[in-house]
Amino acid sequence: MPRSFSYSRWDGTQVGFDLDASDVLSEITDDLLYHGDLNAALRRMLQSGFRDRNGERIAGLRELMERLRRRRRDALEQHDLGGVYDDIAEELRDVVEEERAGIEQLRQQAQQSGDQRRQEIAERVAQDRSMELDLLPPDLAGQVKALQEYEFTSPEAQQKFEALMDKLRQQLMQSYFNQMSGAMSDVSPEQLARMKDMFSALNRLMEMREAGQDTQPAFEQFMQQFGDFFPANPQTLDELLEQMAEQMAAMQAMLNSMTPEQRAQLQGLAEALLEDMDLRWQVDQLSQHLQQAFPQAGWDRRYNFSGQDPLGFAEAAQLMNELGEMDQLENLMRSATSPGALAEVDTDAARRILGDDSARALEQLAELAKQLEEAGLIETREGRLELTAKGMRRIGQNALSDLFAKLTKDHVGKHEVERTGIGQERTYETKPYEFGDPFNLSIERTVRNAIQRNGGGVPVRLSPDDFEVERTETLTRTSTVLMLDLSLSMPMRDNFLAAKKVAMALHSLISTQFPRDYLGIVGFSEVARELKPEQLPEVSWDFVYGTNMQHGFMLSRRMLARQPGTKQIIMITDGEPTAHLVPGDPVPFFSYPPVKETVDATLQEVASCTREGIRINTFMLDATSYLRTFVEKLTQMNRGRAFFTTPDTLGSYVLVDFIEQKRAMRGRNRRAG
Repeated sequence: MPRSFSYSRWDGTQVGFDLDASDVLSEITDDLLYHGDLNAALRRMLQSGFRDRNGERIAGLRELMERLRRRRRDALEQHDLGGVYDDIAEELRDVVEEERAGIEQLRQQAQQSGDQRRQEIAERVAQDRSMELDLLPPDLAGQVKALQEYEFTSPEAQQKFEALMDKLRQQLMQSYFNQMSGAMSDVSPEQLARMKDMFSALNRLMEMREAGQDTQPAFEQFMQQFGDFFPANPQTLDELLEQMAEQMAAMQAMLNSMTPEQRAQLQGLAEALLEDMDLRWQVDQLSQHLQQAFPQAGWDRRYNFSGQDPLGFAEAAQLMNELGEMDQLENLMRSATSPGALAEVDTDAARRILGDDSARALEQLAELAKQLEEAGLIETREGRLELTAKGMRRIGQNALSDLFAKLTKDHVGKHEVERTGIGQERTYETKPYEFGDPFNLSIERTVRNAIQRNGGGVPVRLSPDDFEVERTETLTRTSTVLMLDLSLSMPMRDNFLAAKKVAMALHSLISTQFPRDYLGIVGFSEVARELKPEQLPEVSWDFVYGTNMQHGFMLSRRMLARQPGTKQIIMITDGEPTAHLVPGDPVPFFSYPPVKETVDATLQEVASCTREGIRINTFMLDATSYLRTFVEKLTQMNRGRAFFTTPDTLGSYVLVDFIEQKRAMRGRNRRAG
């Protein structure tokens, strides 16, 4: 049945425009090839960000941390913690003014009664109350304590004061334990008593935890009894304690950020509000336990507020929570060494602090490694991320695609074979048999020809005209060794990435388009060594001096001696030979500028390659006059070719030359046939 499709306007939420695993690997290909470290490449991608397949910029950790610091700086430069007391002082002044109005009303009511004794009593009471109000301490804690012991004349003033005390108790407890905000709406004596029992039970749990006892059964019982205090519904004691530690550390940060006078006032106010000595003791005990259990919660944090906008008590507590979340988010981003570490980010907090775009960026950054693993491109080995075989193939394809993108279609493409005849690769086409053809008989076509000629029935009688044979392509097998210069000058002159990308691309090209060909890889600097294809992504330059072409040619010649077909060496270098092996000496000889002994030893290996029919094609990057002179001697002896190129054109030169040589060899075989 035909498939049906439906279409709708894209609103930004549909799947299909996010970065996929192939895009992620493409983003880090150059970095990975240059430095040879997958984990470092992912870390740098985390730091710098990237663009998704829709071209949208995804911010990296550096940019996100700068946004976070700017957000913190703006808050500190806007606000002043002195406002914590201004609001309370203003409300206390309202209470006192309400009480003074009540005292005056008491006098007036006594005078209106006409009762002399009542007037005297009212006047005496009014004087006493007014004097008490006049003698209220200047500090807020002293005023609160004095008014708690004061006998109000005005019921309205007393009601307003009690409402203020309830609100301040609620704000104080919320500033310590914001996750209990649901239970803080009731600060009645009964609820405060129950809260005291809750803190006492929690302190016992902390003592069990410190003693190494199993706390889970006791914690479950605790949650059955006091679970309504914790609407977030923590599942373990550590989860609950970590939340409480963060909250108490935020309150401690507010105290640390105040002047000594402000801090003394707030501490005195807290003591006045929590007049129940046992409750205060339980809270202090819990604070000590939490500081021991979670020393990294930020108990020593302090902030330098320099703004003019005063903060109220509740606003200050809320801002401290936000500043704590900012610090926690920044610390996590700063210490993230892999995308998986960002899985711990509280994206809801990030969204509140930095907005939707930043939260989305963090989510996408956290998914990078997961996407690559799920696609089978990387895997974890011994705690490190490593490329899989599929990932290495994709890196080679990326390098090949990048280089091919710079070429015109006329240079490279499908490369159709122009001649058919004797060969080893089937084309799955047939032809009538001619004298001299290999007798690769196509049974199906031959029998069908006989039936068409004679009609049905058995036996089927064949004649020579019925014979059809399978066509084969004339292919020439090429054995190539790529000599890759790994000396220190390659990265110093910005040549290394281009050379390594060519190595990856050439390996991908040969393994996919010319699977019968052989490609060996030799890296050379002070000495030469064979490189396996699976090692290529992580190969880096050598931190030593020396360009030992002689050893590179020697090793390449030995590798090609075991291979059939046309043989060639492709050498990519940016320096002249400055090192060679001396028989009997394990240490390579090095000299810069080059000396005659090194040049002669290298040319002797060139002569050996020439005698064994190995052509050497040299691709020179930043060629000096001395290198040009040496390569001219090399090509004169070997009859290979030399290319003077740059990092931008190196890939085009190597790939086009390789494919054109394949064409040329096929042409020579055609003429020879």
